Amino acid sequence: MTDLSQVRERTSTIIEQVETVIVGKRHTVELALAALLCNGHVLLEDIPGVGKTTLAKALAIASGCTYKRIQFTPDLLPADITGTSIFNQKTVDFEFRPGPVFANFVLADEINRASPKTQSSLLESMAEFQVSADGVTRLLPSPFFVIATENPIEYRGTYPLPEAQLDRFLMRLRMGYPTAAQEVTVLERQVLEHPINAVRPVAGCDVIVALQQAIRQVFLEASVKQYMVALTAATREHPLVALGASPRGSLGLMRASQALAAMAGREFVIPDDVKAVAEPVLAHRIILRPEARADNLTGREVVEEILRQVPAPALTRS
Repeated sequence: MTDLSQVRERTSTIIEQVETVIVGKRHTVELALAALLCNGHVLLEDIPGVGKTTLAKALAIASGCTYKRIQFTPDLLPADITGTSIFNQKTVDFEFRPGPVFANFVLADEINRASPKTQSSLLESMAEFQVSADGVTRLLPSPFFVIATENPIEYRGTYPLPEAQLDRFLMRLRMGYPTAAQEVTVLERQVLEHPINAVRPVAGCDVIVALQQAIRQVFLEASVKQYMVALTAATREHPLVALGASPRGSLGLMRASQALAAMAGREFVIPDDVKAVAEPVLAHRIILRPEARADNLTGREVVEEILRQVPAPALTRS
């Protein structure tokens, strides 16, 4: 089992490999890795061409785990994801052919282009790390990490994710445009070949599982837990919010904060850890009232307002 003191070293080597491909997005890379360590899943929502798919692939390669990409389209069926039974003439029996979901890292590319029925086929695997098909329940490999992408600007031919499925994602992240200097670096690195070809595995599935177990040893003071609950409760009490985050949001804050603390080399969570993960963990769990949407208010802005209003606790240790 990996000691808590080794988490920073292990995760730093993974991040260094990913940053050979993803330029200037260290915070996003750290949050994606933190979600992996929490046994959670990530929704990457951003415009095309900013590196969403590349981030998923680089993180999978650096982690030393298996990787499968599923291109979601309107004609995609649930069996195309989970697998199906095929009749084998040699054995005169049906045998199950696993779908691409049976991998450690699964990229659900443009998830909102598939029908709701197909989207929902991921729910069981994301929540329970298993697939039920033909009356048989099959466990998924460990670790199991879903990174789904969607384009927020094209709505024609898409099916928005329902709130219940959005809630399955631990975090919703954005890449954003690089700066001019960072974009020049991207060009320079791809003159001869794509830098993804140079990413090498620096961990392994057993290492990732050990890291997932290690972060649960990170200590949380009672005041920090109360702070997390206060932030989640504030989303339910906000006058422009129709439905706030559930206790799953509080659990997400706790796990993500533990992961960030361990990645920073600390054995305890500080309020800044909670603040760093509050928007990615809570914003997509908030349903705004019609008047808020009419004013173009976003869940992100609501969380930022709550962070300013809810006082952070003073720790008894440092």
